[in-house]
Amino acid sequence: MLEYATKALLERFAREIPLTEQAKVRKSAEDRSPAGTTFLSHSSQDGEWLVGAIRLLEGHGATVYVDKKDPKLPPYTNKDTAAGLKNRIHQSRKFVLLASSNSKDSRWVPWELGIADEHKGLGRVAILPAVDSKNETAWTSWEYLGLYDRVIWGDLEGERDKVWMVMDGKDNTAVKLSTWLART
Repeated sequence: MLEYATKALLERFAREIPLTEQAKVRKSAEDRSPAGTTFLSHSSQDGEWLVGAIRLLEGHGATVYVDKKDPKLPPYTNKDTAAGLKNRIHQSRKFVLLASSNSKDSRWVPWELGIADEHKGLGRVAILPAVDSKNETAWTSWEYLGLYDRVIWGDLEGERDKVWMVMDGKDNTAVKLSTWLART
């Protein structure tokens, strides 16, 4: 059976390391150059799951960049902010959206996803749902999110144990998350 990452699981991934380490994980993702990274888009309301999502992706070979509190961006929204975010998304190799119920209400998340879709194409964009229940699929009906590959946990043909993978819901095919992240 295929399962999505629950909010509780992402919180647990974060709590597995001390608070000082959690702060370092987040700061490192915020401070690094986006060039060649996995851009992790998220709602500012989803901070409690962000470190867990970073650890999940980096545990499978990603170098994660997040734009929250980026000191190079203006403190207010303007054309420079938009141009800066667009440039950072273009520089990144992959784009993962941490999708929660907050994502659909965000002003920036849908915009970032649209920029990534246009620049990267479907093969380098994935959704990491942060859900209340591991089998919850309501997020797939949020306008456009169901169009994208999704990060899931489950049985993958050829693997003895369950693995994190990226699934193409349209073709019902999947590859290991580490394989997807390594692809150019």
